[in-house]
Amino acid sequence: MPQAVNEYHTDADILAASATTVLDAPPIGTSCESCPRMQSDGYQPVCPGPIPLLNTTVCPVTQQQAVAVVVESLRLGQGGWIVTPNLDHLRRCSSAPHYAETVRQADLRLADGMPLVWASRLQGTPLPERVAGSDLIYSLSAALGAEGMSVFLLGGEPATATKAADALQKKHGAVVAGTHCPPMGFEQRSKEMKLIRKKLLASQPKLVFVGLGSPKQEYLIQQLRPLLPGTWWIGVGISFSFACGHVRRAPAWMQRCGLEWVHRLIQEPRRLARRYLAQGLPSAGILLTRSILTRFVCRP
Repeated sequence: MPQAVNEYHTDADILAASATTVLDAPPIGTSCESCPRMQSDGYQPVCPGPIPLLNTTVCPVTQQQAVAVVVESLRLGQGGWIVTPNLDHLRRCSSAPHYAETVRQADLRLADGMPLVWASRLQGTPLPERVAGSDLIYSLSAALGAEGMSVFLLGGEPATATKAADALQKKHGAVVAGTHCPPMGFEQRSKEMKLIRKKLLASQPKLVFVGLGSPKQEYLIQQLRPLLPGTWWIGVGISFSFACGHVRRAPAWMQRCGLEWVHRLIQEPRRLARRYLAQGLPSAGILLTRSILTRFVCRP
């Protein structure tokens, strides 16, 4: 599995590099051209196209619209890939070109973080709302369940995938094709990778939730997608633990205020302090500064 390569060593370097190309949006993926949201409805386009944020782009759609795109494409026998970028994703896209290119291959990139929504508004290209992977696991499970389409849960902490699958079935009507929690370091073991492929091929799910954290889940999806071209894939991080109740999610008011990271930091300070404080806060400053420059300084 590819390793991230850092081209910029500090957040200041990232800002300086991005400022020199503030008018250059990343290339729009070919998936945008076939996305139902990009098609015309009368004289008005249904979707204005991806919104550039640092070194990636985000689709300006709501959670309800994203679910509708997935369901409709599955009805047509078409698969796809959802990535839900947050500040950590954007930081990695700026420092690791290979990761940025991986994210760019996704069919839908949905803003999982209020700072991304705020930044889009500051630069005059507002996103309609935050669309978190930890919410999509429920809405997608319910929507596909209503269509009789199955999902597969891959990853998570030991036993969480199975317990999350049970909760999704009971509370959201999910049709679960299977679950699998691979051991640590599985991506380096051909036997473990073969087992994952075998289980996916045997169950033939219409959507695979991958709960491994970033960037591992994105790189794994990139490898596995060709196995089931008619299947949708989405990385959902810690969402299995949320779904089965092993980890408490922040209250709704904290989510709306962009403070969910504070709740997570209180729960796991040793593991998350560097990510949220040393990396996250400077990254937020870079993103918001870039957005202001884009709107008021660098546009003709």
